[in-house]
Amino acid sequence: MQIPEYYNPVARDIAQALVDGFDKHYRLFRECNRGAKDLFESGDWQGVQKAVRDRIQFYDERVAETVARLHGEFHADLLDDEIWQQAKLYFIGLLANHKQPECAETFFNSVFTRILHRDYFNNDFIFIRPAISTEYIESDPPSYRSYYPARDGLRQALRRIVEDFGWRRPFTRLRRDVALLLRQAESFLEGRWPQPEANCQIQVLSSPFYRNKTAYVFGKVINGGAHYPFAVPVLHDELGGLYLDTMLLEPWRIGILFSFSRAYFLVDMEVPSAYVQFLRGMLPGKTKAELYTMLGLQKQGKNTFYRDFIQHLKHSNDSFVIAPGIRGLVMLVFTLPSYPYVFKLIKDVFGGPKEADRATVKAKYQLVKRHDRVGRLADTLEFSNVAFPKARFTEELLRELREQAPSMMEEGAEQVVIKHLYIERRLKPLNLYLMSCEPAEKARAVRDYGLAIKELAAANIFPGDMLFKNFGVTRYGRVIFYDYDEIEYLSDCHFRRIPEAPNPEMEMSGEVWYPVARNDVFPEEFGVFLLGDAEVRQVFLRHHRDLLSPEFWQLRQRRVRAGHIEDFYPYPEEMRFINTYPRFYRRERAVLPRED
Repeated sequence: MQIPEYYNPVARDIAQALVDGFDKHYRLFRECNRGAKDLFESGDWQGVQKAVRDRIQFYDERVAETVARLHGEFHADLLDDEIWQQAKLYFIGLLANHKQPECAETFFNSVFTRILHRDYFNNDFIFIRPAISTEYIESDPPSYRSYYPARDGLRQALRRIVEDFGWRRPFTRLRRDVALLLRQAESFLEGRWPQPEANCQIQVLSSPFYRNKTAYVFGKVINGGAHYPFAVPVLHDELGGLYLDTMLLEPWRIGILFSFSRAYFLVDMEVPSAYVQFLRGMLPGKTKAELYTMLGLQKQGKNTFYRDFIQHLKHSNDSFVIAPGIRGLVMLVFTLPSYPYVFKLIKDVFGGPKEADRATVKAKYQLVKRHDRVGRLADTLEFSNVAFPKARFTEELLRELREQAPSMMEEGAEQVVIKHLYIERRLKPLNLYLMSCEPAEKARAVRDYGLAIKELAAANIFPGDMLFKNFGVTRYGRVIFYDYDEIEYLSDCHFRRIPEAPNPEMEMSGEVWYPVARNDVFPEEFGVFLLGDAEVRQVFLRHHRDLLSPEFWQLRQRRVRAGHIEDFYPYPEEMRFINTYPRFYRRERAVLPRED
């Protein structure tokens, strides 16, 4: 980039307008996150879900406001290259002491790319690479607190950790809960407590992480060269108090809390990069992109993801291919074998009996983005105008793109630009998984498939098309739904029993003898297209026969319409203290006075 030699007040004012736009966004973002504490303490679970849902729009709203301001005050689309380059330099200068510089740079990119053509998407005009370091940014209060068991005693240190979060709602039995934390840790260590080293300490992130009905405490124990990460969920009990539900100590279990199939957390962070750095120390298997996204900064996560993707392309040479599995009627899906994601775009013409259009499909994906995914819906990253190296596309993939989605691509000599694209984690399609796994694993997957449908129903989601090909299996064996073109709110469906045929001839004819409205669903029909495999049928009917009756779905609808929000645990229920140590909870059936 050539640095202009003279001062330009217009460029300076543009840079300030961009910083102002981002600062307004992050101020509203933090206000929303701070409000989660009151929602949690008051048990306003509908409010928690609304906060997560509404917050998703904050970023785009501020970007649109800033774009309008730049057009209105500076005629931004008419400015020459030199002004934009100097505006970027001024912008970098304004971020010298900023608390969220990486997020502000992403905001700059978002505004700029709304104004100018993608020909300008290079490092002279936008932040292809970060310009400001996020190391050692100070936060007030600090991003994490430290506790010293050797000085205060381990039991007292754990109690202080919980009390320092300042929840006004009291704990019903905090002494009991702390004792169970120690039992859980001792069991994890197989009874062999390590000798305390000089640096023995417990570091805990200063803000709780709120989601659904739970507040999570994240931290790690440091002892010598060993690090022990932990997560503690805090819940409401039937007596109106708070309690510690369990303690997760295995990094992979803690990582599941940050799964792409979960809703984003509400976390009050002055310096988000410090939280990401702390969490990466706990969960080295999680990328920065994943952590930023799960902290509610999905645009920063998306930007970081794309940077990682570009780096992967530069350091790999395999080809993009059509994704394995049954071809979809609505989406064209391709993948890069060396990269654990799939790329999905909406076809120009849908196959078979599909009646939806492009706008409807996009609305379905937005529904999933804004809804509580309860660990059963795959999150997606949505991109526009993504340029791929044409030489990396197989001829078969290029042919399918030209035939099925020509309006969604621009094909040049060296690049293929996809105008609209969804990217999501690659899963093994459930239908392929069931064909290749052992009988015991097959039974487990079928059972989890039914649980996935039930949990989605409890969260007011009806998958629509429940064929196995529309579900995938994660590396931990969890069944996830990922085909959204027929997804509906459960409350909008009409679950009916098939009426009796007026005569035997009509029943045998194969023709429908009863009227069917748009959102009518007949659960008795599910078995016809799901249970052709005898092994699958046996397991499904043993565990999930109720899914084939309209009464199951109608009951779920009544609970949803009554405003009931179910409990979802992103860890096995047998790990909950109430199930691991039931004798400590027998007295709780009686209404007892709380501890001080």
